[in-house]
Amino acid sequence: MQQVAAIHENAPRRVTVLGSTGSVGCNTIDLIQRNSRAFEVEALTAFSNVKLLAEQARRLQARCAVVGDAGKYFELKEALSGTGIEAAAGPEAVAEAGDRPAEWVMAAIVGAAGLEATLAAVRRGAVVALANKETLVCAGSLILAEIARNRATLLPVDSEHSAIYQVFDFEHAEAVEKIILTASGGPFRSLDRAAMASMTPAQAVAHPNWDMGAKISVDSATMMNKGLELIEAHHLFGLPESQIDIVVHPQSVVHSLVAYTDGSVLAQLGSPDMRTPIAYALGWPKRMPTPAKRLDLAAIGSLTFENPDPVRFPALRLAREALKAGGTAPAVLNAANEVAVHAFLKGQIGFLDIAETVERTLAALPAEPLTSLDHLRQVDAAARDRAQLNLRRNSLGVAH
Repeated sequence: MQQVAAIHENAPRRVTVLGSTGSVGCNTIDLIQRNSRAFEVEALTAFSNVKLLAEQARRLQARCAVVGDAGKYFELKEALSGTGIEAAAGPEAVAEAGDRPAEWVMAAIVGAAGLEATLAAVRRGAVVALANKETLVCAGSLILAEIARNRATLLPVDSEHSAIYQVFDFEHAEAVEKIILTASGGPFRSLDRAAMASMTPAQAVAHPNWDMGAKISVDSATMMNKGLELIEAHHLFGLPESQIDIVVHPQSVVHSLVAYTDGSVLAQLGSPDMRTPIAYALGWPKRMPTPAKRLDLAAIGSLTFENPDPVRFPALRLAREALKAGGTAPAVLNAANEVAVHAFLKGQIGFLDIAETVERTLAALPAEPLTSLDHLRQVDAAARDRAQLNLRRNSLGVAH
């Protein structure tokens, strides 16, 4: 990915937040409110939280609010009565929100559900702040082709990818030896597999450093989030799997690093607060103030690093294998993981069953070239069906 020319900065930036009621969305809203004169809100979307969505739309005087659950249209319309704010509902309306005339779009819808709206913003040539890693994981080559064709700008929002973006020399990319993604290790970093087997959803979502949604928190506990980030980094920075390392860093202070051929290693540091990488994208190409706690290295005292354990965290191996297989494999990985995490959060399977379900689904659906977004939708549906079949067989004790 190459940096593009800076956008104009004469007028307030018109913005849309896709997934405004989630963790990233709420942090984005917080920053917009703190700098209200610099932004105008075009559209806000949420999956089902009508109450919070309507509150946000009222506070920010958004032009439009969209709820993904079509059955909640009248609830949203009533909540916005008298405001003049347009209300809409359903998956198609969420996708259309990405097509509205906003200069800057936060893509923060969790999972593959965010692909259509993100793509709509890309096709307008918007500046897209990408917090939805699944977009590039599932369809990286297709999305990057659309970005180039429409001269859109892609700014990573994940703290790790934002860190790399800030210290990556795009003009001399040949001097980059490797990039190093840091991982907190999640809440189960020091547990053995026997202990992990009994972990509950409540324990899995209790991340030690970051305040995230349930799905992302479980991905952190399995370290699948780092596997997905590895695939995303491949697309963002154009490096092969062999030049992307992962290191566990429990303090979450060093957000990622870039190693150069002369032996230099550049890192971006900061307190673990998502408002920092969000602000970098929201204010780009300038920086904007945030209320994030300032880093005090003397108070922290020490920073530690260790290699991830591939036996206790098989998701990392599965992600690397999917990236090397290419084509449809990353989309299958993502879809199966979403199904398995959902089942775990509902108490239907154990923690270790998540990675096992993903591995069995990958084995059942060999990689093939990804040809189009319609093909991607077919692969995604097939992977979800196969993952569900694997879950049913598990519950019945049927051999695979």
